[in-house]
Amino acid sequence: MRQFYHIAILSVQKHLRLTLCVLCCTMLMDAKSQIGDFRNELALGVSGGYTINNVGFTPEIPQNSLGGYTAGVALRYTCEKYFKSICALVTEVNISQCGWKQSILDEKDQPVINTSTGMAEEYQRTITYIQIPFMARLGWGREYHGLQFYVQAGPQIGFYLNDKIKANYAYDQRNQDSRLGVLKEAPQEVMPIERKFDYGITAGAGLEYSIPRIGHFLLEGRYYYGLADIYGNSKKDFFGRSNNSTIQIKLTYLTDLIRSNNPKIK
Repeated sequence: MRQFYHIAILSVQKHLRLTLCVLCCTMLMDAKSQIGDFRNELALGVSGGYTINNVGFTPEIPQNSLGGYTAGVALRYTCEKYFKSICALVTEVNISQCGWKQSILDEKDQPVINTSTGMAEEYQRTITYIQIPFMARLGWGREYHGLQFYVQAGPQIGFYLNDKIKANYAYDQRNQDSRLGVLKEAPQEVMPIERKFDYGITAGAGLEYSIPRIGHFLLEGRYYYGLADIYGNSKKDFFGRSNNSTIQIKLTYLTDLIRSNNPKIK
């Protein structure tokens, strides 16, 4: 069964990578061909927001969403307006929190009480990454004064910085009698993060409001699906899958560094 699961995952990863490559190459080709109105605009800014993360474990570990933060810098190059679509390439460098928060319940769906502390057992691990997405973007609306809707998608890579465990019990004193399934053994509670390089795909949609000589204000919802695992996934390893999955709500401010010198632009 695990072998079939791995084959399916590899197939999905292959098709996702191919789709992203086609999307990015198409955007780059469009930029060079300049079929529409040429743009040569560069904007730089800062962003910050809130993250909601889970880790997709196989075997499954019951979880609640783990909240965190993301913050960093953003760079956008706008290359063309094709009909009503504004084409751009976007990259960011962010410090972002991922990880998981366990839902430790008994067979009656009640919190497991630790016999040593007398408290409901709680465990979470926050993993901090430097994340760098590379996205192709399409926008519709006003470019320089007013509201614009946009979508963007592309690959993302991440580099592990550190992780922090927060638990109200000692691992060797966990209540194994009341725990269910994988949480009885719970190796993930003490295993170090094995794979420090993360990669996957990200996509988002948002609104941008532009004010001349002041800048661009963006509000975006974004989803990231990790294609890499934080633990080993071979037959000898405990987990067959352990990938990050993140929802982000972001605010971004951009200021123009280079503007197009085009008489058609209003």
